Amino acid sequence: MIVSRRGVLGGIAATIPAAAIGAALAYPFAPVAIADGVWMVAGSDEPIQRGNGGAIANITIIATPAGTVLVDSGPSLRYGEALKTVAEQLTGRKVIRVYITHLHPDHAMGLGAFPREIVAALPGTIADIEHNGQGFSDAMYRLLDDWMRGTDLALPGLPIRTDHEAFGGRNLRLMALSGHSSADLAILDEQTGTLIGGDLLFHRRAPATPTADLARWRESLAVLDRLAHKGAVPGHGPFDSSGREAIAQTRDWIGWLDSALNDAVRSGLDMVEAGEMPIPAPLAVMAAGRYELQRSVSHFYPALEGKLLPRIDQ
Repeated sequence: MIVSRRGVLGGIAATIPAAAIGAALAYPFAPVAIADGVWMVAGSDEPIQRGNGGAIANITIIATPAGTVLVDSGPSLRYGEALKTVAEQLTGRKVIRVYITHLHPDHAMGLGAFPREIVAALPGTIADIEHNGQGFSDAMYRLLDDWMRGTDLALPGLPIRTDHEAFGGRNLRLMALSGHSSADLAILDEQTGTLIGGDLLFHRRAPATPTADLARWRESLAVLDRLAHKGAVPGHGPFDSSGREAIAQTRDWIGWLDSALNDAVRSGLDMVEAGEMPIPAPLAVMAAGRYELQRSVSHFYPALEGKLLPRIDQ
């Protein structure tokens, strides 16, 4: 008889009272007001790990006359359900729309807590989740075990095919961009000028690149930089009250990363050596810098070696 790891975990969990599990695995929510009718729930500035339950992404709550709007849903069903309760208590209104900014599980796997018909995402994001979601789900279960209890792969039910949506007179501009992933949604709350950048923006935290196209990412940052806005909610890191620092930091990191990795390949560094490259002082202060550099080496290095170091007989 072959026993799977998930089966073992499930068997162990079955011996523990559900109330005890729920008490031990409760997500801490502390929404902070960042503009009129806009709150940010800050994620942990760490990699996904059991200690944080995968709650590393920033979530935005917007109160509108028509109801509550959420931007992103967190990493699990447990998180999504708790987020719904907290948001509705905060605003006094039902959640009527959930936007998913991109495919990554720390932003998207809590969407099962909401009716599919109110969960909106770019068509490319829906396709990405459909294609890659099961792999992400399996990885999250391996990393987080019982935090993920009850979380199944779910797809947004509402493809975004417009550049704005209004909720009782509160207008949200919807921008279809790319670079961090193949489809990245950024949102501007026109009432307050608050920009919600998803993972196109990292603030005081090194950018993650598992599905990145760095050239397209720079193009998207240029679009956001030209946008008239005030504060910015990054996908990770603290709220940017200037609205510009997160754009500049993200642009600086991915620009350095692109150049440094190309130089490392041309210099003959192997992947381990490239992952230990010095990080420039202005960027070294960003949280998770070494961790994200080493991840980026694993993401980009094989293709760069194939491109820059062709076989001598070719």
